[in-house]
Amino acid sequence: MLAKANRITSADDYRSVVRRGAKVAGAHTVSYVRSRQAGSDARFGFIVSKKVGTAVRRNLVRRRLKAAGHEMVRDGAAGFDLVVRALPSAAGADFSALRDELRRAAARTDGAFRA
Repeated sequence: MLAKANRITSADDYRSVVRRGAKVAGAHTVSYVRSRQAGSDARFGFIVSKKVGTAVRRNLVRRRLKAAGHEMVRDGAAGFDLVVRALPSAAGADFSALRDELRRAAARTDGAFRA
């Protein structure tokens, strides 16, 4: 599970990242990444709509995305905000595919994380 310091919790922060961040489209997700000051924690936010599937399927996708974010933090990710919007195809995607998409999006920042 992601620590509180690694979660985007306010609507204003979500809005800021989505509007001003770099957009990275993948097969199963659309990610928005925005750099923060050096040394700050990496923060993640997830948007999984009803188009992804039933509540059980949406929660499975959200848990997989959170686990991928947790791995990135454990591997030293810092200095960026990442908002991930799951596409309907994410319902059938395996964990490694979702993890790779998050890592590819985070690599778009200015050197904060390399996949």
